[in-house]
Formats: sequence, structure tokens, C-alpha cells
Amino acid sequence: MEGWDPNTKSALTQIPLLTMKAGPRDGVAWTQRLKEEYRALIAYTQMNKSNDNDWFRISAANPEGTRWTGKCWYIHNLLKYEFDLQFDIPVTYPATAPELELPELDGKTQKMYRGGKICLTVHFKPLWAKNCPRFGIAHALCLGLAPWLAAEIPILVDSGMIKHKDDVVAASSNES
Repeated sequence: MEGWDPNTKSALTQIPLLTMKAGPRDGVAWTQRLKEEYRALIAYTQMNKSNDNDWFRISAANPEGTRWTGKCWYIHNLLKYEFDLQFDIPVTYPATAPELELPELDGKTQKMYRGGKICLTVHFKPLWAKNCPRFGIAHALCLGLAPWLAAEIPILVDSGMIKHKDDVVAASSNES
């Protein structure tokens, strides 16, 4: 955690670490792991809300807890930019981190793979591997998606690659 900013360090220490080393094919053990995942996500969400830093909503999209969907957002120049968020839990989870996807940003930045999967290979994947199985979904959001949004969204906005929803509505009504 050396070299991390104090806010990230503080957030990370408040997200509970997970203990179950189980993936989607592990039956009852996976159910226990999902309970740990939910506890960590709830703790992270509550911490963000208490620090006025609420920036995502996710939930399992299927009963098995292998597909997750939701929204994430980033505030830039006092405007809220909101994006769909989705990911699948890999079969080899927790040894393999989930690939977080922001589909509507697909092709808008070089730090993204096909399908809107954000690039986490250089900085995040080694950290995940070192902390397996203690890291979970909440850790991926905190250490993967949050810094990616902070680095990429301002550049995408300033370059005109993404527009605020109010600007898009105003432009389309002016054309009518």
C-alpha cells in the first residue's frame, strides 16, 4: 500500500477481507463466498455513503451470483456522468479477477478491451493475484474501477469523446 493516496488506503482497510476460496462451480462453498462478497459490498457502500462518495450500485443479475449489473458514475466539472456496469464472475474466480465492463464506452479509449472491458492488467491484476482469495468484488471496484474512472473520464469528457446527458438532449432539441 506504499505510494497509495490516503483515501484509497483508508477505503481499502475498511473493506472486509474474504476468507472463502470458492468459485461458481464450488456449490455450498460458493454460496458462503457470495455471502462474504455481499458483506464486503455492503460495508464498502456504507463507507462511501458516510463519506459522501457514493458512486456505484450493483447487484447480482442471476440467482447463482455469476452475473452482476448496475450503474457507476463519476462527477467531473460538477456534472454527473453515469454508465452501465456489468461483469461475469470467471469460472476460475477468485484466482481470476472479474473483467469490469462499461459497454457504452467501448472503443472510446485505448485503456479498454473489446466489449467495454476496462484495462486492469498492468496495475490491478498483480495486486489481485497477490491477495487472492482475500480480495473480492468490492476490492475490484475500489482498486480497479474507481481509479480507472478517475483517470479516464476527465480525459474522455475534455476530448469530447463523451458528452453529458444534458448536452446531448440540448443538442438534439436544437436540431428539431
